[in-house]
Amino acid sequence: MNVAVIGAGAMGSLFGALLAEAGNSVCLIDIWAEHVRAINAAGLAIEREGVSRTVPLRATADPGGVGTVDLAIIFVKATHTAAAAETARSLIGEAGLVLTLQNGLGNADTIAEVVAERRVLAGTTAHGATLLGPGRIRHAGEGSTVMGAWSRQPEGSGDARRVAEVFARAGFETVLTEDVRQALWGKLLINVGINAITAVTGIRNGQILDLPATAELSRAAVAEAVAVARARGVTVREDAAEHVLTVAAVTAANRSSMGQDVDNRRLTEIDAINGAVVREARRVGLEAPVNQTLAALVETLQAHYR
Repeated sequence: MNVAVIGAGAMGSLFGALLAEAGNSVCLIDIWAEHVRAINAAGLAIEREGVSRTVPLRATADPGGVGTVDLAIIFVKATHTAAAAETARSLIGEAGLVLTLQNGLGNADTIAEVVAERRVLAGTTAHGATLLGPGRIRHAGEGSTVMGAWSRQPEGSGDARRVAEVFARAGFETVLTEDVRQALWGKLLINVGINAITAVTGIRNGQILDLPATAELSRAAVAEAVAVARARGVTVREDAAEHVLTVAAVTAANRSSMGQDVDNRRLTEIDAINGAVVREARRVGLEAPVNQTLAALVETLQAHYR
């Protein structure tokens, strides 16, 4: 399969590399010129549990030279989704597909405003990665990747199955779902309970469990999001808050993606995560004061980067 990965940060680079190792033709697209040059010159170095390997990859900052692809995977931050959707539309020709594995709510809807909804796939992944420098990432952890068609039309299931098979051959534990919106809310709950807290405090995921007050803050943020999801008619697990704390324990050594953004003075995805909970709460007549406070704190922090 010919694949373009739009957004070659840690996760985009990881997925592009594993798909390339499985024999797919992959091109990474990113605006970070130094990263692009490093990958083209020496491949992508992937560190995993102290062992490093290098994967030959093609990378570019110019989507115009990529050609037509079967699949465009969007891995940019939520603030850049609209622009990435335009890039994807220029690459997929008459029959290609677009897959978003981004964090937060609203990305698939934004893409579907640019690309026909029937050609949009969405999903979540439990893989973790950290960008170490130009041409270098750390594969921090793995888990299942869930995907499904954004359109509710029957033909979407066939497209999702075809892409899922490609991912499975690349070594991804891939799960197809008929209700990808439920999967997105499930991932959102994890991000709601971990990301903003770690971003503001500078701690790693597992340190949320160090103090009862921090764990309770996570539970409160997740409880608000659960109430909003149920008001929207979305089914979420009964033990959502405790599940988030379990995820924090399993990924104890990881710094969340939002934490990494703050560390590197980048704009975060707070608006698509805790901010999205606040917006969705208002639409269904609920309040989400914990998520509103967490969102305000992260927004304040990023507005005053030195």
